[in-house]
Amino acid sequence: MSATTIKQGHDARMSSTLQTEIAITTPDMPVGGVTPGYWKSVAGRLLRDKVTMAVTLVILGILFITLGAPLVTSYDPYAGSIMTRLKPIGTPGHWLGTDETGRDLWTRLCYGGRMSLLAAILPVTIALIAGGFLGVLAGYAGGRVGTLIMRTMDVFYAFPSILLAIAICGLLGNGLSNSIIALAVVFIPPMVRVSETVTSQARGLDFVEAARASGTTTLQIIRHHVLANVLGPILVYATSLISVSIILSAGLSFLGLGVTPPQPEWGLMLNSLRQAIYVQPYVAALPGLMIFITSMSFNLMSDGFRSAMDVRLNK
Repeated sequence: MSATTIKQGHDARMSSTLQTEIAITTPDMPVGGVTPGYWKSVAGRLLRDKVTMAVTLVILGILFITLGAPLVTSYDPYAGSIMTRLKPIGTPGHWLGTDETGRDLWTRLCYGGRMSLLAAILPVTIALIAGGFLGVLAGYAGGRVGTLIMRTMDVFYAFPSILLAIAICGLLGNGLSNSIIALAVVFIPPMVRVSETVTSQARGLDFVEAARASGTTTLQIIRHHVLANVLGPILVYATSLISVSIILSAGLSFLGLGVTPPQPEWGLMLNSLRQAIYVQPYVAALPGLMIFITSMSFNLMSDGFRSAMDVRLNK
């Protein structure tokens, strides 16, 4: 996995024009506002979507084997033996083989998923909270406040996202916490942009104008009317960012800017096994396969959420 490959994959999601990005990742909400009946219909459409249900089960399975790693393997993820290095898939006692130092690869994949998912989900969560707050504030307040926030976010758009993440990690140093900070900074601007757009749309709806005219306070309008209509699209977009974050966090570890050895992490494992690709190519490809399956599953789940919430596609 090279920096060029990571940049191309990331640019496919985040380097398109702003209007296309928002149109793809945020569904059209009901004109009259979100109601309990609307969410019930969304849940029904999700349950009928076989692809979304299938990838959700895949994600739940990955979460089970990573969070419950001691239950599915008895090996120590750090213990190896030079006598068992680079064993092929199907070796008795090591059904997925071993890595370059003789450590059980199934165990490393299970424990490594903890680091990979943490490094992918936590930056998106931080961006969701910080970017969502700034975006809702900019979209509802407008005027100078909105202009100041959005022009500040435009500064970050001047830098390619992957290069910005690499620069921040290079400045702060390698390590899990620094890679999380770097990715959070990368994801906050697009989250602000999407939040600001959907909030601006919700602010002009008739029931929001009616609440404002009736003397309802700004805080009550935002809590009871605006947030109820913008949280759905914002969460859908955040889910789509997780698939990107998995690739980027693995890429930073692959480049030596993320998780440090000997901790198990899929991107770092891919880097350490790349020299063994001519000896055991299938074993060396397993961490990359886990990155691909997890990222694709979150991507497809996000698409399913968007389709279920889009009123235009379900009339």
